[in-house]
Amino acid sequence: MPPDKILLVDDVPENLSVLAAALEPEGYEILAASSGPAALKVAARARPGLVLLDVLMPGMDGLETCRRLKEDETTRDIPVIFITGRTELASIVSGFRAGGVDYVVKPFQAEEVLNRVATHLRLNRLTRELTEKNRVLGQRTAELTAEMDRRRQAETALEDADGRLAAMSGLEAERWNLAGLVGGSRHIRKIVDDIRRLHQFASTSVLITGESGTGKELVARAIHFDSPRAEGPFIPVNCVAIPADLAESMLFGHVKGAFTGATADRKGCFELAHGGTLFLDEIGDMPVSLQVKLLRVLEDGNVTPVGASRPRKTDVRIIAATNADLDARIAAGTFRQDLYFRLARYLVATPPLRDRPEDVPLLAAHFLRVFAQEMGLKAPPLTQPALAALARHDFPGNVRELKNVMERALIESGGGGAIRPEHLCLPQRHVPVAASVASVSSAAGDAAKMQRASAMSGLPFNLAEAEEILIQRALQETRGNIAEAARLLGIHRTRIYRTLAKEDPADEPAAL
Repeated sequence: MPPDKILLVDDVPENLSVLAAALEPEGYEILAASSGPAALKVAARARPGLVLLDVLMPGMDGLETCRRLKEDETTRDIPVIFITGRTELASIVSGFRAGGVDYVVKPFQAEEVLNRVATHLRLNRLTRELTEKNRVLGQRTAELTAEMDRRRQAETALEDADGRLAAMSGLEAERWNLAGLVGGSRHIRKIVDDIRRLHQFASTSVLITGESGTGKELVARAIHFDSPRAEGPFIPVNCVAIPADLAESMLFGHVKGAFTGATADRKGCFELAHGGTLFLDEIGDMPVSLQVKLLRVLEDGNVTPVGASRPRKTDVRIIAATNADLDARIAAGTFRQDLYFRLARYLVATPPLRDRPEDVPLLAAHFLRVFAQEMGLKAPPLTQPALAALARHDFPGNVRELKNVMERALIESGGGGAIRPEHLCLPQRHVPVAASVASVSSAAGDAAKMQRASAMSGLPFNLAEAEEILIQRALQETRGNIAEAARLLGIHRTRIYRTLAKEDPADEPAAL
């Protein structure tokens, strides 16, 4: 630790020598100045730990020098001890008002000077340490306050979810049961058969697979409301949207004092779904660390809230859904195989809309009735040309895309009259040049290889630029459907989000 610096200020050289002779043997580093202006320069440059300052000096006296030191941000914290031959009360008070912390009366004793210097150096050191600790404490307090606010907001959202999702009304149950499944294709009949088959197996976990927008949550709700658990709550949870540091608390709950901001006991989603169904959407994107804890709960039905010492028994049916290739995730080590087997006790597949074109007219008419009722209008009919235009479109966004098209069509029609082709917002399919060349050359060889070769020939050698071009082509090919583009490229859709700086849309319920 370097020695403390002491600045001696006196216009009499003998006085400086006497003070230095007393202080140097104690290990202090001595600095000296013979005037007020010189003292200000030395103090600003060397930042001494303490100043011994004579009061009576020609020109700028000690009181003014002290005031200047205290006005400067770089020197205001340096303690100043006055050396004065005056003992009048007014003189002493003037010194304190100027910013001094103590005074020594001439002629001074060396031992007195040493004691005063040591005391104020120690006090100044303690003051600096206390100031730094207060700064750190203030910063930590701000961080904790922000964390408490964030947790409070999360808990408020969970409370809102409690009231909004804990139990569905009879009208909602009617909306979400089997009657809500629109379509007459063999795919829909298979799903209806699956749901009816599951009716008596109300505790069997179910895994629903399918592309984004195919209505996985609708199927999950239909399974719930067509089961003995229909009177119980249906709690949907988007596994992607759960904050990582709050995931365990949101799923399993916590007790008061378990962490900063836990001001009361809080039930998690498992306890909220007791007697009903917990729907885990986007299960393929759940962090592996949380998968381990979820598997443990699924095995015995016991949840242990954060901070609790004893588990709590729950009676919950688990329905999970994903549009991801879980086999590939398992091979990559990002999804646990044992969790997959636990969830996939029964599999239900929701088909893309392009695989059941016969359902498109039924769904289109259904959505027109729904939106017309919401808008207080009479549902308009679909003209044959409009139906033909819908039949030609392959709907990469699946039922969700069709739903949006029909809502916009009702608005475009002005709420009156039949729906015609010009009311339908159906993006035209743009075939890349490379694809056209490949199709022309297919008779001479392998069309797929020709297409890949043609497409690759125009790519830059910069990997990042090439990736962006490929992503843009895939999005063009799929008309902006990010999930389809990711499947086409063989990558996870979050890679596309990072590239395009987009947000992942929630997989909202859709009619089938």
